[in-house]
Amino acid sequence: HVQLVESGGGSVQAGGSLRLSCVVSGYTINSDIYCMGWFRQAPGKEREGVGSLDSDGGTVRADSVMGRAPISQDSAKNTLYLRLNSLKPEDTAVYYCAATFGNRCGGRSSALDYNEYLSWGRGTQVTVS
Repeated sequence: HVQLVESGGGSVQAGGSLRLSCVVSGYTINSDIYCMGWFRQAPGKEREGVGSLDSDGGTVRADSVMGRAPISQDSAKNTLYLRLNSLKPEDTAVYYCAATFGNRCGGRSSALDYNEYLSWGRGTQVTVS
């Protein structure tokens, strides 16, 4: 049973940074191919893709965070990270980690499509003022 647990959210001032973590249990990240992603949902808005990372090292970023949201993983800790730099008030949202194991990410639109992911965390709140 795969579980994803996010942490690292908080309240920050505009221009600041945060590093979000997603610890995976029930599955060893590098034991097979995978696609892992970050999504966010602001109040009253649809869930949107932020970025993805797959087992080939391929990455995708949404235009809204391009150049300021590196994604990485630490296989020793079985953890996925999202660093958010130069934060803006419009980045305020609940951030979710998602994963599909046994498949790589598809193209850009697929990697940012929440319907493509099978496992989800409960989210961590990021508030930028």
